[in-house]
Amino acid sequence: MANKKQMNYNYVFVFYDVNEKRVQKVFKVCKKYLSHYQNSVFRGEMSPSKLIRFKNDLKPIIDESEDFLCIIKLMNDNVFGEEVMGKKDRETGETLIL
Repeated sequence: MANKKQMNYNYVFVFYDVNEKRVQKVFKVCKKYLSHYQNSVFRGEMSPSKLIRFKNDLKPIIDESEDFLCIIKLMNDNVFGEEVMGKKDRETGETLIL
């Protein structure tokens, strides 16, 4: 079998807690690259080069002394299980896969 790069992208979850003054700017950057999932949570496919651009767009906005932003990186959207409690009015990774 040839050495294929079958998983040439990453799947990411991004969640953040930033100062109110910067929330809209961070939201806009996240919306540009990912799908809005819930409040300050985004997710979607993210290639390595796209991830670099994403982080470069965020750097001038984020104040690292008071803001928090987390990027959870996965190889693809088939390698995680997802369970939602509460409002069930949105599609999850589980429903999209099945």
